[in-house]
Amino acid sequence: MKAIRLREGKQRSLLRHHPWVFESSVARGRADAGETVRVEAADGSFLAWAAYSPASQIRLRAWSFDEAERIDAAFFERRIARAIALRGRLAVASDSVRLVHGEADGLPGLIVDRYGDTLVAQFLSAGAERWKAAIADALMHTSGAARLYERSDASVRGQEGLAPQAGWLRGDGATELTIREHDWRFDVDIAHGHKTGFYLDQRDNRRHFADMVRHLGVQRVLNCYCYTGGFSIAALAGGASQVLSVDSSGPALARAEAHVRANGFAAERHATQDADVNAMLRAQIDAGTRFDAIVLDPPKFAPTGAHAERAARAYKDINRLALKLLAPGGLLFTFSCSGGIGPELFHKIVAGAGIDAGVDAAILQRLEAGPDHPTTLFFPEGSYLKGLALLKA
Repeated sequence: MKAIRLREGKQRSLLRHHPWVFESSVARGRADAGETVRVEAADGSFLAWAAYSPASQIRLRAWSFDEAERIDAAFFERRIARAIALRGRLAVASDSVRLVHGEADGLPGLIVDRYGDTLVAQFLSAGAERWKAAIADALMHTSGAARLYERSDASVRGQEGLAPQAGWLRGDGATELTIREHDWRFDVDIAHGHKTGFYLDQRDNRRHFADMVRHLGVQRVLNCYCYTGGFSIAALAGGASQVLSVDSSGPALARAEAHVRANGFAAERHATQDADVNAMLRAQIDAGTRFDAIVLDPPKFAPTGAHAERAARAYKDINRLALKLLAPGGLLFTFSCSGGIGPELFHKIVAGAGIDAGVDAAILQRLEAGPDHPTTLFFPEGSYLKGLALLKA
């Protein structure tokens, strides 16, 4: 087993069971991409077993902090079984669930979503890639799924020196699936849709939105960055009389319209607009339009902390415009899925948007991903999705 020695004082994060070690913390030692190595403090004492990534700034991702543990196929089967057992204890209102959530489940770089009897996995780190075959076998054996599709085409693989890959790993079949969420149905394209095909992390927030629309008597709803219309369906289910779904993807808008029909809502209650959201918000303000509720669920503006300043300006601008566009007493559901923007900073950004818009609002609820996307005590970076439900004064 190859050993990686850390610089003096750089062992603190591993002693706190944080799974990452950056390149600058490594004193000496090398290994092949994804190879399991023994990580040692400057004095040679054991710290962790980790996967080595020669191309990434995150040079090491810890598998285990137990010196007696062996990193082999049985290890991955145990970890996956533990992750699946956790989801079995959760009340997930869907036939689709996140089964493995990377570092939070002790499996850095591995994401697995289940859509009915189909698994969709992302192998996003050198370590996960090296153990792909063993992980695929463990997933099939432990989950009882019928098939496994790979969607390892996220840009973060490039930072690991890995080329994008997609296709069936185990079994085969249709890549267009229909899932149930709450009382609604959605079609999912696991081959070409965003992430693994759908935003399962917003499941509970869609239900919260439907409930608030109903409770507040909301009639006119604007859903920005709507993708395939999850929040639009929630608004219609909550009783909204008119919903406008806006996105810059024509195929996503077509699927949103199909979801309206599939869930039995009248077509005249829903409209779509293929547009840049920022420009659309400005045009709606100029036209004197007002909405009773707005959803802002933009793509990732800040993938890392290095992008936070630029992203903060973008988040502030769209929230300022949305607050202006809301009718008095209107509801704003606003989100950031950027790992480089923490919950406190996001709150400050939205507060700054309110100041610039001359608008105050009450925070009704702080929002996050569903419990099948857990955040652990030792890895707070896993809390990537954060949101606020605001009621305009």
